Amino acid sequence: MNSKKPMGQRVKEFVIDYKRQWEIQSMVIPGIIFMIIFCFIPIYGLTIAFKSYTVIDTLDSAPWVGLDNFRIILSDKYFWDAVVNTLGISFLKLAIGFVIPIILSVMIYELSGGRFKKIVQTISYLPHFLSWIVLGGMLIAWFSSSGMFNEILLNLGIISKPVNILLDANKYWWIATLSDIWKEAGWGTILYLAIMSKIDPTYYEAAKIDGASRMRQIWNITLPNMKPIISLNLILTVSGLLGSNLDQTLVLMNSQNRAKAEVINSYVYRMGMTQGDFSYATAVGLGVSIVSVILLISANKVSSKLNDNQSVL
Repeated sequence: MNSKKPMGQRVKEFVIDYKRQWEIQSMVIPGIIFMIIFCFIPIYGLTIAFKSYTVIDTLDSAPWVGLDNFRIILSDKYFWDAVVNTLGISFLKLAIGFVIPIILSVMIYELSGGRFKKIVQTISYLPHFLSWIVLGGMLIAWFSSSGMFNEILLNLGIISKPVNILLDANKYWWIATLSDIWKEAGWGTILYLAIMSKIDPTYYEAAKIDGASRMRQIWNITLPNMKPIISLNLILTVSGLLGSNLDQTLVLMNSQNRAKAEVINSYVYRMGMTQGDFSYATAVGLGVSIVSVILLISANKVSSKLNDNQSVL
C-alpha cells in the first residue's frame, strides 16, 4: 500500500517514524556501518575477475582482459568436474539432510520427561561444536584399514579383508553427506523446536477429545505450524547448493578420492591460494554467487506459490 503513495509523502512518513523511534533506530547504525566497511566496500575487489591480476599488481594497475577468465572457465574440464561433485553432494544433503532435522525435532518434541528430553537435545547438539579438523581426524581414524569401522565389518563377516573407505572415490559423496548430517542434524532442530514450543496446547487437547492419534496430531497440527520455518530453511538450503562445505572437503579429500571430492569451493581455494591465479578464482566465485542469487529468488518464488502467494523473504 505504501508503494502507491507519492515519494515525498513516503519520505515525510519515514522521517516522522524515525524521529518517534530514534533511540531504537539508532541501534541499527553500527550494523549498517559494519556492513558498508566489511561487506560492500570489498565488492570492488571483484573487478580482478575481469583483469589479469598478479601479486605485483594493484587493483587499478592490473590490465583489463574483459570476459577472458569466464571463457577459460567454460572450457575448463576440472571446473566442470567440481560442479558435478558439488551438485551431487549438495542434492544428497538436500534430499536426506533436510528431512532428518524435521523428523528429529518432532521426535524430541514428543518426548515426555523434561530431564531426559534435555539430555537428548544436548547430545544431538554436541557434534556441531566440534570443528571439521576434529571430526575429520576421527573419521580418518575410524575408516582406516585398522580402524573401528573395519573391525565391526570384519566381525560381522560383511567383508573378508580391511579396506580404507576414504581412499575409495566412489564412496566419497555418501561419506560427505552422512558425516555432514551427523554433525549438523541436531543443531538444525533448534529453530523447529522453537516454533513448536509456540503452538497453542489447546489444539492438541481438542484433537485428543476428538480421538486423534499421536501421528494424526503431528500431521494436522505440528507440521502445518512448522511450514513457514521449513519453507525458509528450504529456500536458504537451495540457494546454497553450490556452496559445499570447504572445511569438510579440505579435511577429507586426498589424492585417491580427489576426482569425486573436489567441489567448487575447494577448486577456487586451490586455484587462488596455491596456484596464485586470483583472477580465475574470483571469476569462478562471482559466477557461483550470481547463480546462487538466481536459485534463492527462484526458490522463494516456488515457495510463495506453495504458500498461497505468501513470500517468506
